[in-house]
Amino acid sequence: MIGAATAIYGGAVLAKPTLLTEPCKLTDAVGRTPKSAKALARSIGARDLASGLALAVAPSARATQVALAVRVLSDVGDAVVLGGHAPDADTRKKVVGVAAGWALLTALSALTVLHD
Repeated sequence: MIGAATAIYGGAVLAKPTLLTEPCKLTDAVGRTPKSAKALARSIGARDLASGLALAVAPSARATQVALAVRVLSDVGDAVVLGGHAPDADTRKKVVGVAAGWALLTALSALTVLHD
């Protein structure tokens, strides 16, 4: 389920990058999203789509474990990088909270994966 949710979100961000850029306040002074921020968001969307699909269709417990690790590290990276560049404390708390929450949820889901 985490893989499917991640893939859906990634696809949505690819189609509409403002789903990521606006909550992270990667916008200019009047609220428009610069092309560079849209490119960053689409890159994250593509990563999430690919890693979510890999997790959703992993053929073995080992492949699932690897896909889960990629997801956790991606979310931790988002918390550090996007959170570290947030324009204000409230946005930083939101970005870090959401990304770290997904990392924790994904890490906990690893407990359900049986070893090969």
